[in-house]
Amino acid sequence: MSDATVPGGLSRIEAGYLAQSRRRRALSTVLGIVLAAMLAAGFGLADSRNAGGFLDGLHRIGDFPLELLSEALSRADRIPGLMAHYLPSLIETLNIALSSTIIGTAGAVVLSLLGARNLAPVRWIVAPVRRTMDLFRALPEIVVALALIFALGGGPVPAMLAITLHTFGALGKLFAEVNENADPRPVEGLASVGAGWVQRMWFAVVPQVAPNWLSYALLRLEINVRASAILGFVGAGGIGYDLKVAIGWGQGRYDAAAAIFVLLILSIVVIDQSSERLRNRLIRGKA
Repeated sequence: MSDATVPGGLSRIEAGYLAQSRRRRALSTVLGIVLAAMLAAGFGLADSRNAGGFLDGLHRIGDFPLELLSEALSRADRIPGLMAHYLPSLIETLNIALSSTIIGTAGAVVLSLLGARNLAPVRWIVAPVRRTMDLFRALPEIVVALALIFALGGGPVPAMLAITLHTFGALGKLFAEVNENADPRPVEGLASVGAGWVQRMWFAVVPQVAPNWLSYALLRLEINVRASAILGFVGAGGIGYDLKVAIGWGQGRYDAAAAIFVLLILSIVVIDQSSERLRNRLIRGKA
């Protein structure tokens, strides 16, 4: 037997690879068992703290949707009028989402350029900027909105600020990853002729990454529409507040809740389809 082989006719490289694969599979199995145990324990704890057991009430999970649909269908002639009534609230929700996306995208561009390891003007600024983006992403919009509502009062402004802060962190991270994959040669060429940092970013980096920036911003707009509707439940204005009132009222107002659901679904479908077409045109040059 030569030094290059081990019992079984395998080379030392093949044997080492197989051993490493076995260790990886064993580790994956252990991690899977631990994760399953944690999920089971977490479910048991959550179920024990519910007002009623999850399994005990599982057979009633469809009661509310069926009750809402049956009442809405019995009053189907009122749905178009209710949709027109709640249209201003939907426009307010869309304005919150659009304003948050525009402001958040602008801030994310600055943070991403400062937080990209290959583009930052000074190395020491990368870590603080990235931790700031982590903080913005870690804070749930609803928590920030509740704090701002306590300070500023109810309305669309707390919702817009909360979503904007989260957009700073979410888009900033995505933009920074795009920036780090940019071709460095144009940046180096401008630096060789004495261009400043802002000039290098504007003329060498932005033209390369702008299509991906816009694609991510459009995707974030879809997410922000949903977030702005959810924040309405905590008094942040928009159509979410009207939906909370309609559902909280109970029977007799389910036709209003159905009209709001239809408006939300239609608006999200339109935004999804429009942004998808725009992203395809930006990235692939075709619809």
